[in-house]
This record gives sequence, structure tokens and C-alpha cells, in this order.
Amino acid sequence: MSDLIDAPDGPGSNAPEFTVSEISGAVKKTLEGAFGRIRVRGEVGRVFRARSGHLYYDIKDERNVLACTTWKGQLANLTVMPEEGMEVIVSGRLTAFGAQSKYNLNVEQVEPAGAGALMAMLEKRKKQLAAEGLFDEARKRPLPFLPEIIGVVTSPSGAVIRDILHRLRDRFPRKVLIWPVAVQGRDCAPQVAAAIDGFNQLSPGGPLPRPDVIIVARGGGSIEDLWGFNEEIVARAAAASQIPLISAVGHETDTTLIDFVSDRRAPTPTAAAEMAVPVRLELLAHFDSQSARLSGALSRNMTRRGERLRDLARALPRPDSLLATPRQRYDNAASRLPLALKTGVQSRRLGLAHITAPLRPKLLSQRLQTLSERLDASAKRLVPALARGTSRARQDFDARVGRLTPTPLLRENTRRREKLSELSRRLQTASQISVAGRRDHLASLERILQSLNYEETMKRGYAVIRGDGHVVTTKSAAEQASSLEIQFADGRLKLGQTKSAKPRKDKPEQGSLF
Repeated sequence: MSDLIDAPDGPGSNAPEFTVSEISGAVKKTLEGAFGRIRVRGEVGRVFRARSGHLYYDIKDERNVLACTTWKGQLANLTVMPEEGMEVIVSGRLTAFGAQSKYNLNVEQVEPAGAGALMAMLEKRKKQLAAEGLFDEARKRPLPFLPEIIGVVTSPSGAVIRDILHRLRDRFPRKVLIWPVAVQGRDCAPQVAAAIDGFNQLSPGGPLPRPDVIIVARGGGSIEDLWGFNEEIVARAAAASQIPLISAVGHETDTTLIDFVSDRRAPTPTAAAEMAVPVRLELLAHFDSQSARLSGALSRNMTRRGERLRDLARALPRPDSLLATPRQRYDNAASRLPLALKTGVQSRRLGLAHITAPLRPKLLSQRLQTLSERLDASAKRLVPALARGTSRARQDFDARVGRLTPTPLLRENTRRREKLSELSRRLQTASQISVAGRRDHLASLERILQSLNYEETMKRGYAVIRGDGHVVTTKSAAEQASSLEIQFADGRLKLGQTKSAKPRKDKPEQGSLF
């Protein structure tokens, strides 16, 4: 093809003609055949992830730029995700894209270009996470004093898990849940993040109980071996954990991102086990010491309080002297009580007499007689009045009926007449009931009058004294009267003229009863 391309052009030239697709295909075959699988070192430039999931980015140096592509299915095989500004070594196949007359590198593997590149990327991630506040001490939770269940995220086949279990057994045996993960390589970061999230998803008290503390552990190694614990996905999973987390990755001098976001950092996995639980024997000794101190304190306190109580008891007076004064007050009150009762009864009796003085039987009798006469007069007038009213209504009704012809109105009038008769009967019944009710009320008033009559009081052993025809209520009035008369329940007794009879002015009847 090179000979044909180099053939001179001109009239009558026999140079072949190519289509655009043929030229693009030839260029693609040439590139792929000449280069095949290659490794390129450079700095990552623009990085773009398409909606389809494919990753597009550039690898550049001081003068040129190489377009790179990693398809969606290849992203899972990358141990390091390209980030802008990172110096990397990419491996892949060079190919051409004829639709745009471009060539690019299909990258299958990305490696940092030395430890310096890894540290630069680590510092960049650390600054980003620190700016988000994931390293703040205020958000870190305290470890439980004595956890019931400890979750361990590590490799089940390494020496780390044996060291942790041995240390826990020596200090304070606890239940341990192990979540096996890869502790290095490309599967390390997603498996560790999934393990932390999985422990947090467990329900407390469920079939598989939720741990009270999590230990993420791994032995020592190079920065490349520990790089999975520097991934952003692991750091964010540790920061989002609701369970307190202890990081124990590498040796004491090794530091990863998970150490900054965890609640506590342990220099070694063995130290993480020591942080998780206290020493059982030390707790028992401390408990015994505190129990002894408590018993001694209680004993001393009871002794001091007993002495204080005895001192106070000696200062108190004797019980007899405390009760002497109240007992005398009680006896004095008991002796005065009968007289006070009699005085109270007498005082209330006099008050009752003053209250009932205006209630004269004669006035009540006159009032009852007036009401009775008025009721009888009303009853006598009521029946004739009802009869006259009924008669007038019937006459008026008959007159109207006489003017009507035998039509349906006649039947209506007949119905009204019957209704009028019924109303008349009901009215008469109501008047009789009203009269009976008033008579009952009058009878009750008569009974009240009878109970208030002084003659009823005399039947209980009282008497009325009259002097010169007037009721006498005092000794001086009796001495001034010319003659006295005593009225008992069964009759009256006249006495002779008193010695000290003096003329006096007539006084109105008081009406008091004794």
C-alpha cells in the first residue's frame, strides 16, 4: 500500500482510490499491530464518567495529550481510580476511533507512578475528608466499657485474628463475630466497607446480634499493601458507622485514612483487643476493694449515727414530762364540757324562743281562715263560670250550626262540638284537681299552725301565766299584777291578789311561749 500511496498523482495515474472507512480501518490495524499492549506514564488530566458508566480521561506530559478510555466492564479491575493531577502508569491497547479521526488508549490497568504519587493522592484525600469534618474529635463516640459482642473485620486466615482472640481470652472472654474480608488488593476496599455497613445493619437482639464495638485489623505491610484502607469508600463507611470503631491497620508507624475517621486508633491488633475490654482479674480486685471500702464506710457511718442518736436522746426530756401539760389540758376541757353543753343548749333554746315570738297562732289562724274563705269562694265561682262559659259557647255553636246547610262543614262542626265537650270535661277535671291541691295545701298549713300552737307546747309540761288578763313573762310583771291565772294543758288555775300589786300601764301581748 505504501507503493501505491507514493505513486505520483497526475493525469492518467493508476493510483487506487480508497474510501474513508478503508483508510480509517487501515490506520486502526496499523496502530494496533505496531503498538499492541503498551504502558504509558503521565499525569492524569480531565476525568469524565459518562452516563453509560464508561470512564474517559487524559494522560499528558509537558507537550502532548493522550486520550484514554476504560469501559464500564473494566472499571472493576482497576486497583486505583484515576484522579486529576495524579501521576500514573496506565496499561492497555492503542486503538483508533474512525468516526472522529482520533486515536486513544483503552486502559485496562492504572498504577501510581511510585510512592510519591500515592502519598500525593493520599494527602489530597485527607484534606478533602478533613474539610468535610470527618476527622473532628467531637463526632467520635466513646468505646463501651464492657461490650457483650465484638465484631472483627479482618482476614480469617491470618495471624491477626488469632492474636485478637488470644488477647481477648486472656483479658476478658467475650463473644466475637468475624466478618472475613480481603485485607489487600483490589477487593480489599469494597469488602471492608461492606463489612462495616453490614455490622451496622444487624438488629440488636436478633438471630445474629449486633456487635457493641467493631475492630478493623490488618498486619503490617508496604503502602501498596495497606492502600485499600486509604480508599475513600472505606473512610466514609467508618465515619458513617453507628457502632464505635477501632482501627488497627499495620504497625505503630503505619497510618491510613481509616485511622483518622475511626473512634479510636490502636497501634497493633493486639492493642485493639486491649482497648476493647478491661482485664477481668483487675475488675474483680477493684470490685473487692470497693466492696471492702463500702462495708467499712457503712459501718463507720452507722457507728457515728448511733453515737449522735444517743447524744440527742440524752438531751430530750422524759416522756412523762412531755405529756403532763397536754394531759392537764385534756382533763380541764373534759371537766368543762358538760357545763358548756348545757349552756349551749340553753342559749339556742332562748334564741329559738326569740325567733318564734312573732309567729303568733292567732295571726296564722286568721291568715289560714282568709285563704280558706278565698279558696272556697273561688271554687264556688269556678263551676258556675265554667258552666256559663260552656253554655254560651254551646249556644254560639248551635247558632252557627243552624245557619249551615247539611254539608261537610256540618260534620266538621260536629267534630268540633265533640272536641269542645271533651275540653269542657277536661277543664272541669283540672279545676277539681286544682281545688283539691289547694285544700291539701291549706290542710298542711293548718297542721303547721297546730304544731306551732302554744297549747301543743303546754301538753309537754309547760304553763302560761297571766296577770290581769295579760301574759306574764317576768317576775317583776307578776309582782305588779293584781291577780294571777295559770293555764295548764288540762285547765286554768286562778290565784289570789298579790301583795305587791301596783297599777301599771297595759302592755301589748307578747305571744312568747314557755
